[in-house]
Amino acid sequence: MTNTLDPAELQTALETVHRAGMPGVFAEVRADDQIWRGAAGVADVATDRPVTADMRHRVGSITKTFTAAAVLQQVDTGEIGLDTPIGHYLPRLVPGERGAAITVRMLINHTSGFAEYLPYAYPSLAAFPALANTTPASLDDNRFTQFHPTELIEMGVSAPPVGTPGGTPGVYSNTNYLLLCQLLESVTGTSAEKYITRAVIERTALRDTELPAGPHINGPHALHYEAWFGMIDPPRDYSVYDMSWVGPAASLISTVADLNRFFGLLLAGEIISRSSLAQMQRTVPVVSFEGKILDYGLGLHRMEVPGHGTYWGHDGSVWGGGAISMTSADGKRQMSIAVNLQRWNKLDSSGRPQPHPIDDALRVFTQLALCA
Repeated sequence: MTNTLDPAELQTALETVHRAGMPGVFAEVRADDQIWRGAAGVADVATDRPVTADMRHRVGSITKTFTAAAVLQQVDTGEIGLDTPIGHYLPRLVPGERGAAITVRMLINHTSGFAEYLPYAYPSLAAFPALANTTPASLDDNRFTQFHPTELIEMGVSAPPVGTPGGTPGVYSNTNYLLLCQLLESVTGTSAEKYITRAVIERTALRDTELPAGPHINGPHALHYEAWFGMIDPPRDYSVYDMSWVGPAASLISTVADLNRFFGLLLAGEIISRSSLAQMQRTVPVVSFEGKILDYGLGLHRMEVPGHGTYWGHDGSVWGGGAISMTSADGKRQMSIAVNLQRWNKLDSSGRPQPHPIDDALRVFTQLALCA
């Protein structure tokens, strides 16, 4: 792997993502002391306002790495035990046998067996992830709905289990991370949003990163276009949206530069202790929403790039917005990329997403950015 960046090649690859059908895409790639930022396409399809590489953006489940880091800080201080049952801390939310069997670690790595609450909060997505049997109506119905986290947790906890405590493969579920947020509130005496902001975001000087208090994105940003597998045509903007439906499980707003800074510091042992980082990098197989098997640690994905080593990071999506951030194990190579269209693949007759040119273009850019 060479650590020399080719700006023209990276920009061309980014523009190919836009030409493949992505309204707007922007990225930052770091290699040793080199930093490249680029953007292609538009932030608003109606006005042709261009995207820029410094825009703020909803980054979805990348939020989970921030939340996991905050929990592990409390592990470092001795306030939380990774292998302590969650019922010890939150007996009302997780009572009885499950509360005694499911540990904090199982919540962070999605091996708790708790179901995803999303289909229960969004009725028209009740068949999710059986995509062909869903409709996007609930997205509009709940644009300004304010959910209380315990309401969502109860939906997930009371739903039929999707696995046994500690069993693998685990099943990805936002219920786990909303419980972790309640755990943080219980041990710190403040809201998870405030604690994560103080202990992670402000500590690492991420000046353009926040857990939003309202439905709007502050500062320059792109519109977020949701296609829901062709069922919303043309795709609709959901950049204004009340994010209480995920809270500190997936509501973070950030920039590609801030994401690279965060993951660089995290993997360098600057946010949590080296021992907690080692725990974070102990992985298990976890089934994603899309049915893929993730190599998942404590809020981190591991990705092996043949011939180029191990990368750590996370991806995420919300209605209309998505991002990926990956950092090499030695910290020398980083890529963060954000897009403003989600679920662009249409479904075949069996309900499976069909290949799309955007997928290939993103793979090419990622390969170039990580392995030039």
